[in-house]
Amino acid sequence: MSTENLPQSPEQPGCEEPIRKPRVAVVFGGRSSEHGISVVTAGAVLRAIDRSVYDVLPIGITADGRWALTADEPDRMAITERRTPSVDELAESTEGDIVLSVHPGNREVVYSEPGSVPKALGEVDVVFPVLHGPYGEDGTLQGLLELAGVPYVGAGVLSSAVGQDKEYMKRIFTSFGLPVGPYVVVRPREWEQDPAAARKKIVDFAGDHGWPVFVKPARAGSSIGITKVDDLSGLDEAIAEAQRHDPKILVEALIRGREIECGVLEFEDGPRASVPAEIPPVQSHEFYDFEAKYIDSASGIVPAPLTEEQTAEVRRLAVAAFEAASCEGLVRADFFLAEDGTFVINEINTMPGFTPISMYPRMWQETGVPYTELVDRLIQAALRRSTGLR
Repeated sequence: MSTENLPQSPEQPGCEEPIRKPRVAVVFGGRSSEHGISVVTAGAVLRAIDRSVYDVLPIGITADGRWALTADEPDRMAITERRTPSVDELAESTEGDIVLSVHPGNREVVYSEPGSVPKALGEVDVVFPVLHGPYGEDGTLQGLLELAGVPYVGAGVLSSAVGQDKEYMKRIFTSFGLPVGPYVVVRPREWEQDPAAARKKIVDFAGDHGWPVFVKPARAGSSIGITKVDDLSGLDEAIAEAQRHDPKILVEALIRGREIECGVLEFEDGPRASVPAEIPPVQSHEFYDFEAKYIDSASGIVPAPLTEEQTAEVRRLAVAAFEAASCEGLVRADFFLAEDGTFVINEINTMPGFTPISMYPRMWQETGVPYTELVDRLIQAALRRSTGLR
């Protein structure tokens, strides 16, 4: 492939002190089952970044893990005809690779293709990782960027890993005194060595807390792989579906009540919570699953119809969850408002969706931070923050 159209280093030869805009690499796609939603999120973020302030380098990670130079064409990154886009559809080449140095003194990105001389694309000042799920949102990419010494948007290694693994997320929340619903975990070894005992563990849990239960992958997002199980007859099929995405599964009791979400954003003086939103029941779906969320565009109510006291409490709990998991940048915190009037935290998402219908941007829009300002604040916060221990 010709390199004529590749992004060039923004430095201007011949100037004693080259002046250039901060360069943002938007990294998206990835190896998880949330690949397509990550591409959709990237399209919205690319569209929102102010090109008069920043230079942008879109980098897609294919489903098999190749880092590819991609077209900067947000309009091609949308859900069409009920299917999500992929990095392979956007890649400039089927063979070319993007390489990021892991030497902390070198932030230069290089493009290489078989039979061609590697092409320097210039230095990257900050990475905006919009990967969802394992191999990107779980601390793995964050660890690579820490090694490279490149600042990035969002949570660090530990909080990204905690935010991805729902078991340890709940353990940490419990240790900080945050309200968590009943759950049980089945680890891969338990299922492999004695599936009957693992199944009984779930059945006993349902005996204590009642049917239905929700069976879900312990380390996935976007409501992928979740099944509502009404009785024992549907259990094995639900376990198999969850294990398609993660060998470790989480089983949660049904909490009767309302679904409430709240966004947290890190300002110069610390994290603040947005107005909350409510996810009303979707008539055509048993719960707020992937199809309801992304394909059928189920819409939340912003702001949520709560009392002043309830709004203040859920905002307090959202910031407390952010702090408990040592998060940075942003978080969407998901709650149940139980029938007895108490809030139960379900989970946090350290890189929530930024699609046009995503709740996180909508909540901040209603709070007074429009989409373009939200993206800018996240980039600026990352540029202010150093890598390494902090």
